[in-house]
Amino acid sequence: MQKFKYTAVNVNKKKFSGIYLAENVTELRNTLARQGLYLTSAKTMKNQRPSAALSLSGKIPIKELTTFCRQFAIMINAGIPVSESIGNLKNQDYSAFFKQSLSIVHEDLNSGMMLSEALKKQKRAYPEFFTSMIYIGEGSGSLDVVLNNLADYYETDAQIKSKTKSALVYPIVLLVIMIGILAVMTFFVIPTFEEALSELDVKMPALTTAIFNMSHKIADNIVTILIVIASVVAVLVIFGRFKIGRYTYDTLKYKLPIIKNVQRSMVTSRFARAFGLLLSGGTDLMEAMYMIANVLGNKYVEKRFRLAVGEVERGMNLTMALDSYNIFQQMLIQMISVGERTGELDSVLMSSCTFFDQEVENSLKSMTALIQPILLVIMGGAIAIMFLAVYSPILSIMNTLV
Repeated sequence: MQKFKYTAVNVNKKKFSGIYLAENVTELRNTLARQGLYLTSAKTMKNQRPSAALSLSGKIPIKELTTFCRQFAIMINAGIPVSESIGNLKNQDYSAFFKQSLSIVHEDLNSGMMLSEALKKQKRAYPEFFTSMIYIGEGSGSLDVVLNNLADYYETDAQIKSKTKSALVYPIVLLVIMIGILAVMTFFVIPTFEEALSELDVKMPALTTAIFNMSHKIADNIVTILIVIASVVAVLVIFGRFKIGRYTYDTLKYKLPIIKNVQRSMVTSRFARAFGLLLSGGTDLMEAMYMIANVLGNKYVEKRFRLAVGEVERGMNLTMALDSYNIFQQMLIQMISVGERTGELDSVLMSSCTFFDQEVENSLKSMTALIQPILLVIMGGAIAIMFLAVYSPILSIMNTLV
């Protein structure tokens, strides 16, 4: 089998590209033709070793799952049977773990099992939300639509996470620069000035003496300080791997003033899209709520959401239940209220997704706009204090000479 990087077009001249495993170009061309695509170019690629870490994780990466949904939807839309589609997809350039998983799914399909049942057999590999949506697609006869909706959902979620990471880059760079400048001042600039001033036999101001003493203590105990910092970081990371640690961190994310709006926006956006998809597919309200609890991405929110689910079970309407636990933006609560009154909750949620996605971006911009000046003030203040401590004795000497 050879690995080909290809480009193709459909009857509407829309371009598609991807990577596929095939014996030769002819097989690749025939496979694409069955999907309604016409091969325009193909290049062989060198085989790479699959990631060992992935095989150990036991889960399909969301990026691969998104690509799978897109390609699967194209095949189903072209009229290719589910079993044959999976048979083709298991030869795609996925990780070894994913290809092995699809091979098992393919065997189960050939034995007469439904796709959703075959996927649910591998609970650790596929998210519950994903398998539930596949079940909805099979039952409604709109599997291709559901697959495209899933791909949109995962792509949007990935974009939000990417924007969050990008928004944190500049503050982190500022923090690193600040630490670097302070380190240079502590280990090089201050000792040099201290040595020069000691030869002049000048009485040091209290601030200068304090800075010099602090510099000595840091330099003399730098190894211990680094060990302590590394130990604290390690303890925090290990603590975060436990349920209580994850819950604690997620609670802090929802409580800390600077980042709580970002977290609330992200959770609100994810809930609106996922809940809307489930309801639009015909899932019962209570069943959809149970499924959604696992995709919110925050343990603190998940716990409070489950309490809200309990209130709905006891007869409270959805709007009041969610409002009482204050985990989503008020705009979403108002939209849900409108949806409940009109009986169009799924449509209201799906139409509001773009708004909440934009809210995430706005909250990220607000957060970075707040963090950056704070870091600049701290950095400027620390450097100013050090320069003042170093140069004040020199100014005193110059005044005495005048």
